[in-house]
Parts: sequence; structure tokens; C-alpha cells
Amino acid sequence: MQFTMHGRNALITGGSLGIGLAIAQTFARAGANVAITARRADVLANAKAAIEGVAKTKVVTIPGDVSKSEDCTRIFKAAEAGLGHIDVLVNNAGTSQRGPFESISDELWQADLDLKLFGAIRLARAALPGMKARRFGRIINVLNTGAKAPTPEGAPTAVTRAAGMALTKVLAGEGARHNVLVNALLVGRIESDQWVRRHAAEQAKGSNQSLEDYYAQMGKSLPMGRLGTAQEFANAALFLASDAGSYITGTAINVDGGLCPVV
Repeated sequence: MQFTMHGRNALITGGSLGIGLAIAQTFARAGANVAITARRADVLANAKAAIEGVAKTKVVTIPGDVSKSEDCTRIFKAAEAGLGHIDVLVNNAGTSQRGPFESISDELWQADLDLKLFGAIRLARAALPGMKARRFGRIINVLNTGAKAPTPEGAPTAVTRAAGMALTKVLAGEGARHNVLVNALLVGRIESDQWVRRHAAEQAKGSNQSLEDYYAQMGKSLPMGRLGTAQEFANAALFLASDAGSYITGTAINVDGGLCPVV
């Protein structure tokens, strides 16, 4: 079975690196036009070149911060202006924030909620009217396995992501009769820029472990014995965004090599 997105337009947040970039490239290879947004214009420019290197579809870059209400409005309008309309929204922007509960300030809680939850709320609210009118829409919320199985010192991310899973179910119930399908994909341990940064920090402290060995060591604790790749995650997103996923909504799928103890 070949998954295609010919004639579809997708907006991907956090689309300049890692999982977001892999999703944008995979959608573009499947025939979709893509709009990617992230905070840094120079990194977006590099991402655009990377996408154009693998596909001939239209690529729009939109610098912006989805933790800000006004930026969400501007980003969505720019995506529509650049592509015509939005068929697929991937809410991928986010970072990992975790620590002892008593150490987390109100400011950090609010920043995490603004970025990961309210960004998705605002962009979904902008996308839904057009999707309903055209009777086609796909919204994919990228969360993590902490949404289902939060761990000690997993806040604020685990709490914010759990709210994102509830949002997914609410939107799926409201969108289903309009053929607007809403699902979540839950990240486990995926090779990404986040781990590259953490590896660099370890090297700065004196570690001489290579990135490959760093990944291999982390993978040993997983049931599949290895980390996943951004491309493997993007493959799952493509399935949900394509017509092949036309009867799936309201789900939260673990893409984690068996890491999460909750199905």
C-alpha cells in the first residue's frame, strides 16, 4: 500500500528540526504542500532546503512562537495565504521540561502550558472551520508517553501532555461527523536534536562517548533494544494524515518501541 497526500496542504509546528522536519519531508515526498513554523528563521531556511531536496511540492516557512496567541493567529493566516487552505495540522512544537514538583515555578508551568497545550488549542480552533466546511481534515497532536504513564519528576511536561491527550479526544468527538479526524502520536525515545544537545552537554562535562554509543546505551533499556528514528515516527504520521487512515480518530498511538506500559 502506498500512502499519498497529493493535493493536500499541511501545517507542521516545530517543523525545522527532528521529528517535525521528518514529518514535513515525508508529507512532501507523499505529494503534500507543507508550511513549517518554528522560532528561528535561519533554521527554517535550512529545513526548507532539506525538504526541497527530497520533493518538488510547495514549501512555506513561517517564523513564529506558538506559545503566543498573536503568533498562532499570524502563523495560521500566513499558512493559508501561502498554501490556499490547510487540510492537515500537526501540533508538534514542544520541549521536554521536567523536575521535582516543588521546584517548578508558576512561570515554568505557564510557559509549558502556553507552548504545548494552548498552541495546539489555538491552531486547532483556527483550522477547524475550514476543515469542517470542506468535510476533510486531519489533526495530529504529537505528545509523549508520559501522557499515559507519568513518572515521578515528570512535571510539567507529563501533565501538559496528558491534557493534550484529553484535547485530542474532545476534538475527535466533535470533528468525526465532519470527517475531521483527530489523533495523537506519543513519542518514546526517538533520535532527535534534543538528544544531540544532551549528548553535547555530556561531552562538555568530559564524556568522550560518541553519539552512536550514546544512542546505543539508551536503547538497551527499551524492549526493542534501540531508539526509534524520526523517520519511523514520521511514517506513523503519514498513515494518519493520508486516506489510508480514514477510519481512525480519537486514538493515542505509542510510537515508542514498547517503552510505555500503557496501551
